[in-house]
Amino acid sequence: MTRVSLINSPFLLGFEHVERTLDRIAKHAGEGYPPYNIEQIGDNGLRITLAVAGFRQSDLAVEVDANQLVIRGKQIDDPDRIYLHRGIAARQFQRSFVLVEGIEVVSAGLDNGLLIIDLQRPPPESKIRTVEIKTADPTLSGKTGNAITVDQQ
Repeated sequence: MTRVSLINSPFLLGFEHVERTLDRIAKHAGEGYPPYNIEQIGDNGLRITLAVAGFRQSDLAVEVDANQLVIRGKQIDDPDRIYLHRGIAARQFQRSFVLVEGIEVVSAGLDNGLLIIDLQRPPPESKIRTVEIKTADPTLSGKTGNAITVDQQ
């Protein structure tokens, strides 16, 4: 079966990783638990808040792997408890967020059933590059191989 590319333009070179990221996001889009908020904090800060009532700090894990923030929670049933009615299930979850290149997880904390994760986005850097164009060597007419140098400022 042939796969249709979402980013199918000859002007978009090197965006294969973006397409893989979009595929990864689409795969996890239907997850609904636990509920979360994403807030902008200042110019370069973000805060992700997850509602994890009933989870202890030891039940939770926050990891960054290959530009992906992964939050896992696992509650373990107490085998000594005898329930007459059980409306609150011990659950486990995994919630993933794809991070843009360079974003850093600054801190994570648990407060009143909310897991708060602060992220910092580095300020954008503007780079101007000058590409030197050399004239063709008349002895190489019709042949390729002319060098182009690039100066970064």
